[in-house]
Amino acid sequence: MSQPVAPLPPPVPVPIAAAAGGDDQHKEPSDEGLPKRFGKYTLLRTLARGGMAELFLAIQKSVAGFEKLIVIKRILPSVNQDAAFIEMLLHEARIAATLSHPNIVQIFDLGQADGLYYIAMEHVHGEDIRSIVRQMKKKSVPEFPLEHAIAIALGMCTGLAYAHEKRDLDNTPLGIVHRDISPQNVVVTFTGDVKIVDFGIAKSDTKMNSDTKSGKLKGKVPYMSPEQARGEHIDARSDIFATGVMLFELTTGKRLFKGASEYETLKLICEREYPKPSQVRPGYPPALEKIVIKSLAKATSERYQSAREMQADLETFVRDERIHVSTINLTQFMQGLFEDKLQSQKEQLIQGKQLADIIAAQNPIESMSDLPHTGVTSAPSASRTISGEEKKKGNGLVIGLLAIIVLLGGGVGGTWWWMKKKQAQQVVAGPVTPPVVIAKGSIEVKSDPPGAAIWVDGDLRPEATPATVTQLPTTGKPIEIKITKDGFEAYKQTITLTDKDSKATVSTTMKKGSVVVDVTVLPAAAKPTIMLDIKKVDGLTIDGISSGDQHKLTVSANGFVDYTTNFIAQPQEKKHFDVTLVPFVPGKPNATTTAKPSGTGKLNVGAAGGWCNVSVDGAPKGPTPLAGIELSAGPHRVTCTPEGKPAQTQTVDVPKDGTGRCKFTL
Repeated sequence: MSQPVAPLPPPVPVPIAAAAGGDDQHKEPSDEGLPKRFGKYTLLRTLARGGMAELFLAIQKSVAGFEKLIVIKRILPSVNQDAAFIEMLLHEARIAATLSHPNIVQIFDLGQADGLYYIAMEHVHGEDIRSIVRQMKKKSVPEFPLEHAIAIALGMCTGLAYAHEKRDLDNTPLGIVHRDISPQNVVVTFTGDVKIVDFGIAKSDTKMNSDTKSGKLKGKVPYMSPEQARGEHIDARSDIFATGVMLFELTTGKRLFKGASEYETLKLICEREYPKPSQVRPGYPPALEKIVIKSLAKATSERYQSAREMQADLETFVRDERIHVSTINLTQFMQGLFEDKLQSQKEQLIQGKQLADIIAAQNPIESMSDLPHTGVTSAPSASRTISGEEKKKGNGLVIGLLAIIVLLGGGVGGTWWWMKKKQAQQVVAGPVTPPVVIAKGSIEVKSDPPGAAIWVDGDLRPEATPATVTQLPTTGKPIEIKITKDGFEAYKQTITLTDKDSKATVSTTMKKGSVVVDVTVLPAAAKPTIMLDIKKVDGLTIDGISSGDQHKLTVSANGFVDYTTNFIAQPQEKKHFDVTLVPFVPGKPNATTTAKPSGTGKLNVGAAGGWCNVSVDGAPKGPTPLAGIELSAGPHRVTCTPEGKPAQTQTVDVPKDGTGRCKFTL
């Protein structure tokens, strides 16, 4: 690696993970209402919440006293209805589930409960690299021990080599690439193990559609390879580059790529020469520098061609330099660094498990073992019935345990305890009545062309046409079937299944989308990239767009701030957008210019067959029926959550100075 052609800004004297970028949008997690049942799992506490999903520590119980701690990644309702996102999730979760390696977090289950998709994965008791470095800063630990940095890099190389080399049952390479190797996605456990997490945006060459292969940058910008930053085709060598960035930062204590904005960071990656580790930290081991430089080669042909090669060179360095890499030492380092947190977590786990045991006693796992995951919910504790003797014991344990938590938790805990006490007082004596679910119906769904997505009562199914959807209720209530495919109008049909007529067929020849979008972009010198939903399109006129659905239009160009707007169009409508891009100014946040709706309107929401709690764009509005909700003109996402049933969502276009209406069938 040659001398930099242009000087980089002086390294920021902050450990790598303190400003890793790209993933700091997580909201402060809240444990309100936990623990609670979620399908066959019990959610104990919230671990993190982001823009697309939330993570929970959960416990899985089964017969004969089987218990297992796991992590549930639950997709947020706001994206649970996004067909393209769910398709990508299902594909990538299936790929991730095939991986079983000590240095990769294991995926156990993928399913749907309470109307929400989730992934169940291995619970890793440890901390990610970003958290470790932050804790080091709090405890005034001056630098990351070299032997631990090498141990982490070796663990990463070992896990990546396994994933990159993974083959199908017929020995066909899967071509898996993680694409988001970063401090947030590498965890060191309190027993000294290194694990790569979140293959959730992993890429596989197998059955990957064009939407997922191109269009959006995926991953955290400061750890992208040059080819990934440019939006080009990537392979395993992109993960190797990210590993090299982390090794550089762990061993020098300095950030490698940190511009004033994501755009400036991308320029550093793609256009500048990189500093050598010895230029940042005098006395840096020459043999280790050669490894770092090779992993960071801009040209993929000059980079390590496999994670195995990098692993072999690191092992040679450890052996030649007699670096004392030890799992025992790494364990002691982690436990000493997080001593206080470990004790607190232990106490929280004990309390959470005791409450989970109460929930399990009131609604035994055995009674739900044969039920389908989709849409199965347990009744709230206030409405369950238990025997008089169980009532005395259960209420005493709940109230006694929660009183202890009040003493530990203060005011907020006091409110939570009061709510639980009210639930306990409402328990009615009587025999245990397991939930009754009639789910023996089936609907055969066909479309021309095939390969369309299937929605049942607002929930996206994993199947694509032609397919038979089974385990449907035969209660005589209407079931809405919707069929969607990019470039075609959505098709809807309502079916009623009964015990006598438990099978039905839905078949349609799909009509080409009738909406045309025309875009004018200023300034004329800009070379825009147009994205519709998550797909890159050619030209400034886009036809074949479906009506009645919400779409997202994004216009971007080098040197300008991205412009984005959401819209819904009527059949045969031609929509025109005049887009004026705002020049990017270094030093200012690289925000996205969002088209602001003009005017206001009103929304009425109703429900047939019952009632539900309504939220609009994530904000609660109360139970149905609702009338006269004042909103900005334009599309809004309306969610109806009935008690004990899956949530349903519709997108409604509120007209300016008019009234939008939506109705849910429960």
